[in-house]
Amino acid sequence: MWLTNLLTSGGVGTTVLMLSVSIFAGLLLGKFKIKGITLGITWVLFVGILLSALGITCNHDMLHIIKEFGLILFVTAVGLQVGPGFFSSFKKGGLAMNLMAVVNVALGVVITVIIAKVANQSMTDMAGVYTGAITNTPGLSAAQQAVRDLGMEGAADQLAAGYAVAYPLAVVGMIACCLLLRPICRIDLKNEPVVADVPAVQPAAKKGKGGFLLIPIFVVIAIGILLGSIPIPVGMKAPVKLGLAGGPLVVALVAGWLGVSKGWFSTDFTEGQGVHAMREVGIALFLAGVGLSAGGSFVETVAGGGYMWILYGVIITMVPPLLVTVFGRLVLKMNYYTLMGFIGGSHTDPPTLAFANNVAPEGCKLPNIGYATVYPLTMFLRIFTAQLLVLM
Repeated sequence: MWLTNLLTSGGVGTTVLMLSVSIFAGLLLGKFKIKGITLGITWVLFVGILLSALGITCNHDMLHIIKEFGLILFVTAVGLQVGPGFFSSFKKGGLAMNLMAVVNVALGVVITVIIAKVANQSMTDMAGVYTGAITNTPGLSAAQQAVRDLGMEGAADQLAAGYAVAYPLAVVGMIACCLLLRPICRIDLKNEPVVADVPAVQPAAKKGKGGFLLIPIFVVIAIGILLGSIPIPVGMKAPVKLGLAGGPLVVALVAGWLGVSKGWFSTDFTEGQGVHAMREVGIALFLAGVGLSAGGSFVETVAGGGYMWILYGVIITMVPPLLVTVFGRLVLKMNYYTLMGFIGGSHTDPPTLAFANNVAPEGCKLPNIGYATVYPLTMFLRIFTAQLLVLM
């Protein structure tokens, strides 16, 4: 039948069709909430995995190009959005929060290495679990690029399988961290202040060119890819790179900050609907591409004992942020709503931010401030450390 041929041909039409189905079905599922909790756009990944596991064949090379380009669009948009106020955030509370984020990332890496040694797990496999446990898709891409540079093409799919196994409970685990912080630190929401205890990262509006301008977007992407391709020797199996995610992110951060401060374009450009839409389309394409690529290996991994990766992922997800935020609350006396945003930002996880905003009183911007303050530095560190794990 023509439908069977379409679904198994592995052609361009099949690939675009499955990407579209993964995205629209995933976005629809993401609208459903259970007790105020939703996995949001993460459902796109799971629908892609399901379709791939059912035996639907897509063009592998085309999927690779689409998911990488989607990731580039996503990180470029993120950089432009938070860039204008990123550097000004390194003041007082902003500096303390970013130092906490560095410790949080370091703890996650150390725990991952310990689990790999104790449980006799491949470091490459654990790198995939690590990126899923911290819900960091650019980190996954960077790790995959690193193993491909080493000629280990098959390991790229295994990385994606580890990521997909650890990802679902990682989202739930971070929300659980937000909830556990209350009894551990004896937090009473009725007495919790709702005013900012860290500087906001959004700048005042500047006059300049508004609207959604395509030229600067692709200039940033072009320079970012060049920067991301520069090898950085670290004395390991291969040099690390900022990669297709890190390069555009760094350039977009600088472009967002410099462009607004110099008046080359306004905050209408960095905060407008155009760059927001680019971010959402980019991450949707990436997640759909990862799911459609990893579905078969995902099932084989779980059936072959990979279910233990779920436990490892929960440990990597929950232990570092709990330790760091308890310190932030008890020692640094930081606001609970800010710390919930910090948990989401330090794991680059939008569902946690959405949960924090649901918990916070109406009009309270502290979760958004905590999230945006640590997001850029965390993103860079996650991309870097994911590569280090596979190069160990």
